[in-house]
Amino acid sequence: MPSVEPGKKAPAFKLTDQYGHIHRLSDYSDKFLILFFYPKDNTPGCTKEACDFQAHMPTLKRAKAAVLGISILNEASKKKFSNKHNLTFPLLADEDHAVSEKYGVWQKKTRYGRTYMGIVRTTYLIGKNGKVIKRWDKVKVDDHVTEVSETLTLARKH
Repeated sequence: MPSVEPGKKAPAFKLTDQYGHIHRLSDYSDKFLILFFYPKDNTPGCTKEACDFQAHMPTLKRAKAAVLGISILNEASKKKFSNKHNLTFPLLADEDHAVSEKYGVWQKKTRYGRTYMGIVRTTYLIGKNGKVIKRWDKVKVDDHVTEVSETLTLARKH
């Protein structure tokens, strides 16, 4: 499926986090939602991205935003990752990659000459109306969270 374009309704989802709690898109209708899709728990880039979001949590919470990370590994992997890096936001397990497909981030990837399907690092900022405000494709981790935070500040003013 293609990525969800800004201005379009974000696809509904229902996934469990690292503690077995269920999260739905509709649970976040009273705030902005930062949904970041990452390839794998406990890898260098994914760890840096998650830790950067954690470092910005006070600012993001003041801006009435929630953060959810999504990857395909299971709840146990998410719990280990979360505990190891003191992450306080939910990490959602999309084991069958159905939600990743709905958001267009489950794509063909190539590494070391091998082609396979996986999550392409992507972030969505979703408004209180459930519509996508902005999408960042093929995210480069450095300074990404700062850019998301700045976009959130602008979105709150409109």
